[in-house]
Amino acid sequence: MTGGALAGRVAIVTGAAAGIGRATALHLGGLGARVAVTDIDGAGAERVADELVAAGHDALGLGCDVADPDSITSAVAATVGHFGGVDFLDHNAAWTSFGRDTDAEGVDLGTWDRVLRTNATGALLLTQAVIPAMRERGGGAVVYISSGSAALGEHRRVAYGVSKAAIEQLTRHVAARYGRQGIRCNAVAPGFITTETAARGIPPAQRQILERQNPMGRLGAPEDIARVVGFLLSPDAGFVNGQVLAVDGGLSIAPRLSGEAP
Repeated sequence: MTGGALAGRVAIVTGAAAGIGRATALHLGGLGARVAVTDIDGAGAERVADELVAAGHDALGLGCDVADPDSITSAVAATVGHFGGVDFLDHNAAWTSFGRDTDAEGVDLGTWDRVLRTNATGALLLTQAVIPAMRERGGGAVVYISSGSAALGEHRRVAYGVSKAAIEQLTRHVAARYGRQGIRCNAVAPGFITTETAARGIPPAQRQILERQNPMGRLGAPEDIARVVGFLLSPDAGFVNGQVLAVDGGLSIAPRLSGEAP
């Protein structure tokens, strides 16, 4: 068994076939956690689990659609059956559409429902599934991945912003309701993170503008989020509860217009 701050503890990571979820699953494994790698892309989840196993960590890859209660129940049951329990949940899985998630006038209800179902209701369903398992272990910790969009007045993606704001309120509820049972809950609100998908979709000129807008002069990497999640799940964050931590290089508190001098 790998040593580390999370040695022997069991973590479920959703949306872990790629991007922030993959980086987090690998990081938690490095901290000694036994990781259930879950994603709607079951084959992708198994590949990441294989990476962890090849590195000497204990991992299980599972297909899981967070919009489907039965899929969540099966994934949590498989995790408990394989590892013997659940200590942590890191919820990354989300869905959005820049083309279809428009504004309050234009968004169609199908898109609205899918975004809210996957992002917000999915978080609730996962929470309902893992809280009893954590209680059996004497406590645990939850981290939801929110977004800077939860606090901004964006011109587009109305459903996405609403779904992430809902996650932040769920964070406060879970923290307040279950803290006395030893279950902490926090959220991370990333800024622009250069996942594989994001990197493919940004022209170089647009990337330079985004970098200039950030007070740190760079965009975030998936590992930037993974390290914060690892901290929030660790004993070092044992008195951190109900918080939404912006991990955006300072963009949310000191945005720079693209035409301003550095």
